[in-house]
Amino acid sequence: MNDVAQPHADNGPTIDVEGVTHCYKKNLPVLSEINLSLGAGFFGLLGANGAGKSTLMRIICTLLKPTEGHARVCGFDVIKECHQVRQRIGYLPQEFGAWRLHRVEEVVDTLAALSGMHKKKERRARVAEVLEEVGLSEVADRKVKKLSGGMVRRLGVAQAMVHNPPVLVVDEPTVGLDPEERMRFRQVMTNLGRERTILCSTHIVADLGSGCSEVAIIDDGTLAFQGTPTNFLKNAVGSVFEIKVPTESAHMIESKHEIVSRTFDGANVVFRVVGKDAGEFNTDASKVEEPTLEEAYLAFMAKRGKLEQADQTETVAEDPKKKRRKRKNKEAEETT
Repeated sequence: MNDVAQPHADNGPTIDVEGVTHCYKKNLPVLSEINLSLGAGFFGLLGANGAGKSTLMRIICTLLKPTEGHARVCGFDVIKECHQVRQRIGYLPQEFGAWRLHRVEEVVDTLAALSGMHKKKERRARVAEVLEEVGLSEVADRKVKKLSGGMVRRLGVAQAMVHNPPVLVVDEPTVGLDPEERMRFRQVMTNLGRERTILCSTHIVADLGSGCSEVAIIDDGTLAFQGTPTNFLKNAVGSVFEIKVPTESAHMIESKHEIVSRTFDGANVVFRVVGKDAGEFNTDASKVEEPTLEEAYLAFMAKRGKLEQADQTETVAEDPKKKRRKRKNKEAEETT
């Protein structure tokens, strides 16, 4: 693989955000005094829809000027030195699908040429290389409209990194993808993060997986947490409990406690709930010694009184019967 292009202007962090505040309307900040410093690796930016993640992404990518504060990429200011920043950054927005009638290879080749790669032989070699990296070599001649949703997202990654930037910014990459496609996309991100800085925003906690170097959480426009997944999980120990009750008694748990997840075990429901001590529950409860990242996130948000927003992560399990009813209703709507 080619060396990652365009080095730092200094030896500082790859992405450095200092005191960034942004208001779309006067005195109504979407972001408030964000401070974030990232080096090499795969970083996850978590938060509910509307928390301010995409706004921060756009500022880092030079697409939006912050109301206050500063942001630098590879030592270059995103406002004063935006051209240098754009040479060093690859961006995959939430929506990438304007090339439906073009072939996969053609899309990446065209965007490579637009990025300044004018030597045809070298450009074609780099296009072939990047398609191999994201697992699209076998569909290089296929039109974009014939691709699955997961393939389109991987094509978006290919075009974002074809000029070999040291920084890749990916905004809500797996929305609408099935579990298998999401898993494959996570693996692509983990592999790419070994040689560059990847900042990936999502409201789906499972997207981050074990390959994530660090996690940051934005809540109501403020940075609520930054640290390793291990430290984040440690914070949740002692806050998540498991309770098993008969199905007919489930409503008593649901009405009195913050539910992290629920699963169905025959005639019983197994809840994982947020609490301070097992003694606060009116039934047997056991402490969860190894909560998942999703459970840790939901427990974190519950402590902040934001569990309803956190449920947007799609991590709370549903009754299988309700799932089937929802699917049938959706299919009926699509056929009318």
